[in-house]
Amino acid sequence: MKEDPFFADYRIEQCQQDLAMLVEWKNLNTIQDTRKVASIEEFKNKKYRYQMSEYSVEIERLVLRLENLFVEGSSLEPTLLERIRRNVNRFEEMSKEGIDTDTVYTWWNDLNNDFIRLNQNYKDYMRDLNSVKAEEMMHTREFLVFKDRLVEYLRSFIKGLQQNVGVIEETLQGLDPQVCDLVFEKVISYELSIPRIDVEMTRELIEPKVRGRFQSIYNWFVSDGFDENEASRLFDETNEIIRKITRYAARITERNASGANRREEYRKVAQLFLNCKDVNDAHRMSAMVFGMERPLHLKGDLVRATDSMNQGVYEEEPLRMTIKPRVRTYKEKTNRSAIRESAAQKKKARQEMIQKQKEDAKKIRLLEKNGCIDFAELPVIEARVREILLKWLSDAMENPSFQARTEDGRHFKLNKSLVGEKCVVHCEDGNFTMPHMVIEFLEDA
Repeated sequence: MKEDPFFADYRIEQCQQDLAMLVEWKNLNTIQDTRKVASIEEFKNKKYRYQMSEYSVEIERLVLRLENLFVEGSSLEPTLLERIRRNVNRFEEMSKEGIDTDTVYTWWNDLNNDFIRLNQNYKDYMRDLNSVKAEEMMHTREFLVFKDRLVEYLRSFIKGLQQNVGVIEETLQGLDPQVCDLVFEKVISYELSIPRIDVEMTRELIEPKVRGRFQSIYNWFVSDGFDENEASRLFDETNEIIRKITRYAARITERNASGANRREEYRKVAQLFLNCKDVNDAHRMSAMVFGMERPLHLKGDLVRATDSMNQGVYEEEPLRMTIKPRVRTYKEKTNRSAIRESAAQKKKARQEMIQKQKEDAKKIRLLEKNGCIDFAELPVIEARVREILLKWLSDAMENPSFQARTEDGRHFKLNKSLVGEKCVVHCEDGNFTMPHMVIEFLEDA
């Protein structure tokens, strides 16, 4: 360490202090080294060997993964699907008695490691393709060079999906539960046979983990009938990304082609202006190419004397339009007018309304029998009378006690004892069927 300029003044006492602090912080574990002790004095000096604790090892691994996060990257590997298919096909082979637990455990780890890599890699790769950085790149011209390789890579993975996912799904669905139990038993037996110092493993801890890993693989490739499996979602997502890539590439190509065509047009227009004799010809050319510099658009209800397309503007009748100032303070001039007396019209309308109400009440009185109006015994009634009766029914139905008052103040109650029966009410404009109900008047107005 002293060869490093940073540690040139570093002493053994400082090193021991730093090691003691790391041990106190549980970054290091100490083991007393007694292999080369030649005297009691050397033993009392307590020479230690240091090793990193489990937490420090995991933190170091995490730091290394973060450092290589964008270096290693993610990928879509069709070979993982092929290996998973081959390993899934070996389930029945692994359940046989002649296969020892070591072979089964190695096969089981290979299957799970391939599945974990496939699941993590595809999620990371899709996340990168759907990131903001990828979206920005897809809008640039440089993306056209990269587009073909990316689409070919995705299509190769889709081809691997199509070739392997269906076989894996069919194999998993056809597995005998007893075969799975035999395989799980061998894996659990091997796990229990591994000597561990720090923790004691039991069947209750290992079996749920083993079965849970198999269930994760099963759910990834096999749909349950309600939701599609993860493999189908991955297939759809990959196809959608290919469509998006193709769409962006087409837009870039179209934009480039449009820009090239527009440059040719500008070159042609510039040549036309260059050929003009003087500035007046250039002004006329500008009006022809670009139109008026400050056009005014007038719109309105134009009424033409003729529909001829060949009639000129100056041959049309002029249209006169009143232009209003566009200021907030402008108000149109209003003419003062006297308040008209309408008491006579109001009195006449009121008398007509009262007379109509009396006529309606008279017609309804004729329908009463013993203070009741039975809808099943009504004669042919007018539409106006029907509206009044139905309004009374509606008012009574809205009251919890099924009681209400008429327009002239009469109190009535709705009798629903025969509501289970049906009756037909005959009207001048047609008939309708309704439940049998009776209006009973409780008192006269």
